[in-house]
Amino acid sequence: MDVVIVESPAKAKTINKYLGKDYKVLASYGHVRDLPAKDGSVRPDEDFAMSWEVDGPSAKRLSDIAKAVKDADGLILATDPDREGEAISWHVLEVLRQKRALKDKPVRRVVFNAITKKAILDAMAAPREVDVSLVDAYLARRALDYLVGFTLSPVLWRKLPGARSAGRVQSVALRLVCDREAEIERFVREDYWQIVALLDTPRGDTFEARLTAVDGKRLQKLDIKSQDQADGIKALLEGAAYRVLSVEAKPTRRNPAPPFTTSTLQQAASSRLGFSASRTMQVAQRLYEGVEIGGETTGLITYMRTDGVQMAPEALQAARAAVSQTFGDRYLPEKPRHYSTKAKNAQEAHEAIRPTDFLRTPDQVRKYLDSDQARLYEIIWKRAIASQMEAAEIERTTVEIEASGAGRVAGLRAVGSVVRFDGFLAAYAEVKEEDSEDEENRRLPEINSGETLTRKSISVTKHTTEPPPRYSEASLIRKLEELGIGRPSTYAATLKTLEDRDYVTNEKRKLVPQAKGRIVTAFLENFFKRYVEYDFTADLEEKLDEISDGKLSWKEVLRDFWKDFSAAVADIKELRVTDVLDALNEELAPLVFPPRDDGGDPRICPKCGTGKLSLKLGKFGAFVGCSNYPECGYTRQLGENPGENGEAEAGGDGTKVLGTDPFTGEEITLRNGRFGPYVQRGDGKDAKRASLPKGWTPDGIDHEKALALLSLPRDVGKHPETGKMISAGIGRYGPFLLHDGAYANLESVEDVFSVGLNRAVSLIAEKKAKTNGARAKPAALKELGEHPDGGVITVRDGRFGPYVNLGKVNATLPKGKDPMSVTREEALELIAAKSGKPGKKAARGKARS
Repeated sequence: MDVVIVESPAKAKTINKYLGKDYKVLASYGHVRDLPAKDGSVRPDEDFAMSWEVDGPSAKRLSDIAKAVKDADGLILATDPDREGEAISWHVLEVLRQKRALKDKPVRRVVFNAITKKAILDAMAAPREVDVSLVDAYLARRALDYLVGFTLSPVLWRKLPGARSAGRVQSVALRLVCDREAEIERFVREDYWQIVALLDTPRGDTFEARLTAVDGKRLQKLDIKSQDQADGIKALLEGAAYRVLSVEAKPTRRNPAPPFTTSTLQQAASSRLGFSASRTMQVAQRLYEGVEIGGETTGLITYMRTDGVQMAPEALQAARAAVSQTFGDRYLPEKPRHYSTKAKNAQEAHEAIRPTDFLRTPDQVRKYLDSDQARLYEIIWKRAIASQMEAAEIERTTVEIEASGAGRVAGLRAVGSVVRFDGFLAAYAEVKEEDSEDEENRRLPEINSGETLTRKSISVTKHTTEPPPRYSEASLIRKLEELGIGRPSTYAATLKTLEDRDYVTNEKRKLVPQAKGRIVTAFLENFFKRYVEYDFTADLEEKLDEISDGKLSWKEVLRDFWKDFSAAVADIKELRVTDVLDALNEELAPLVFPPRDDGGDPRICPKCGTGKLSLKLGKFGAFVGCSNYPECGYTRQLGENPGENGEAEAGGDGTKVLGTDPFTGEEITLRNGRFGPYVQRGDGKDAKRASLPKGWTPDGIDHEKALALLSLPRDVGKHPETGKMISAGIGRYGPFLLHDGAYANLESVEDVFSVGLNRAVSLIAEKKAKTNGARAKPAALKELGEHPDGGVITVRDGRFGPYVNLGKVNATLPKGKDPMSVTREEALELIAAKSGKPGKKAARGKARS
């Protein structure tokens, strides 16, 4: 019997069915070792030696694997077919060697791109060894991320209190978001006018033509700069005669896009389905691992972490057969379409994301899937099958028109297009993320050269130039890939990290940098500029890819990086906080010192009139304060606008009156506290208060929103089965539903105020199904290391608040204690007090395990 190692238990169960009784398939549950979150885990002075740590749950699983391997004939490592999967196989192998579980047993590595019986059996027939180059690339990437995080983050904490940490790729992604925000702030709007004529053909058909030239001069977008200029041209057109100068119909062909890669799937799911990158990957993972169809668990899509755009030969033939069967032979090209990746350096030669069986149409599998799975599978199937369909045939027509009168001449143009053959568009049409007016999608009536046209009306419209849009998750991922920064498989985690650290918020699917994130970026750009430059980060990614290809030594790359990076950190450690603040005051002037309505100096204190405003750093982050402190106590949150008289819009004490409660008559106010902005109803100790949820800013709070916050929790309705009320609210960790003591997460804050009873019941049922009706043990917020008597100490957040856990001992944290600040020593004291006899209970728990 051979032992087979995969990553997830769901996958293990399915693969064991395919392989039969001669194999025992065990799950590693992802990574089994990691670098401990403390200094010294990567040691540059020891040629980048690395110390690995196995957490409690992984130690138990590795012991089970070692025991099984000792009794087996051989070991087959079948983790995911990417760099992370290769690393997991290597980690498992290293631990088994340390445990002396292998002896002389054969070790094989197999990879498969889909969880189907054929894919698994084909993989088992083509084993190889662990790819050392891929492992080296993983080690280099992990060491780099650790060295940047654990070297740069302490500098941030000392120089910028309230900042969290700075990651290698996250810092560059954050810079993109912040640079776009600065670009928007610097943007100067311009007014311009456009003129459109509504014309009739001799056959009575009406169409629109846009003004393109006046008196022989070709007009650019911003050339008509005033209403008077526009009115003068309108008068010319109203008195002009119209004649068609030319009609040009040009046939064009639009070819389909390749099947999805990781990044293009994330982009399409964002623009079409409104999914975040992390949600997309979670749903895709479930489709890859499979669902039960006809009594057998079957993977529906190929592996979803890939840069590749090609499909296997058998998949190409299956796709072509499905095109012919579903759409007809007219939609099938003469030869299969082959694609090549446009990425700077594709990570590995994986297939694109495609269905494992093209005959499983979205309609056929919908009944086996939940809503998210069905919607994502549908776009994967459509995009993949469209990639093997005929081009769309489109006829684009351009009509040039002359308007003449009173010795003057103007030119107009009408543009339209018509789809002569839809081709691949019958399966999948691209969706533009940003709404835009597209003249070419209009269909023109019959228009002939030389014809005289009749004017119906002339319309003049005023427009204003718009700044570039903020990044959405989809457009930021597209930009990161275009620059060669990071890798598609890491983008979801990168974006989530930025949101979790409160560096950005996602407002109406746009990424908005928060004050904390902009300060961190400004600090890094001023004092670590090289390490947040786009080219530098992209070049480092290329070196990591060359390590994957066996072209570079991973330790040589680390040595080159560490030499300059450690020197830069040493220089910045001597920098005074006042020097940092001076630089940030200059860099972030539009944010820190917005213009005053009275035209006065925005840096003069509005309260005392003599002090100078500056950034200040407090325990909870940055704020704006007066240089005359403590005589003048004026402060305001970063980004707040001063009012007409130089006072903060909310008044000197930071309070802004929003209105009154229609039921109680009490005053509703917006205030700033030590933990950030909040709304309050009434005064005194009985006043009701509600913090602004993540993503909401003081500028966006009005009377209606304040009342909505203060009304929480909101009753959604009674559950149809239990008759008990379902309520929606916002807790410490985000929006939730509560029913009969059980919680379910909501996607966004807006859902708290809009979720209906049907959706609420579905979410509660889904949560219950995931936990099999039982309350799952909360995930660890933080690991504090080993207890002296054995077992891992963790910090968790439970139904009644945060606590430390050791085996079966749970000790509640003191009220007000930040769970992320708990030290190992504090945890040991709490556990000892809870168990009564220090270590004894923990030791017994270990013995039983």
